[in-house]
Amino acid sequence: MHHQPHRGAAPLQAAIYEPDSPDRLVGRWGLAAYHRPDDATRTENQARASCGNNPYVITAGSSGGVMMYLADDNKLTELVSKQSGGGPVFIGPPDDPAGGERDRQVVRFDGNVLVLKFVDPEVAKRYGTMVYVRCS
Repeated sequence: MHHQPHRGAAPLQAAIYEPDSPDRLVGRWGLAAYHRPDDATRTENQARASCGNNPYVITAGSSGGVMMYLADDNKLTELVSKQSGGGPVFIGPPDDPAGGERDRQVVRFDGNVLVLKFVDPEVAKRYGTMVYVRCS
């Protein structure tokens, strides 16, 4: 039996995401973060508002990934989308295993909103859950 992908519905959990092609992440994004799940919607609006004055720009890397910053690093690093088995999708350095401590787990991605949570608990505690909203 062939199932059509269900478009438009919010996914129930991160594990159903497929690793994304880098070109879906390239562009200008508003960025904000939250520490309490109750703040997710408000944070999304803050991220959208940050498009105007300070967008976070994601560009394509030379090896098929995207250029983003690792935690506590001020130079861009090429990161890739990766998955182990049918588990959650992560974005991180290509040489690290999926879910390695420098990775971020994709909590949500619908093409216009990307929510990432740092795997390293200490980093996650400091930075919170990152919300990227595509700038129009």
